[in-house]
Amino acid sequence: MSTDDYIGARKLRQRYDTSDQSIWRWLHDDELNFPKPIYIKGRRFWKVSQLEQWERARAATACG
Repeated sequence: MSTDDYIGARKLRQRYDTSDQSIWRWLHDDELNFPKPIYIKGRRFWKVSQLEQWERARAATACG
């Protein structure tokens, strides 16, 4: 998968092994800074490169 690809909500839930409710909470938690989706025909998609950047930032803060 290229980092320029987008994934939908179902793949996002699988990626983080979480529920749609948790994703909703992440999106509404300003301190968490979770990437915002784009909407196409009412469906949400996230850019993989933004998710990877968010993951790196979270790992860096968790490590110290």
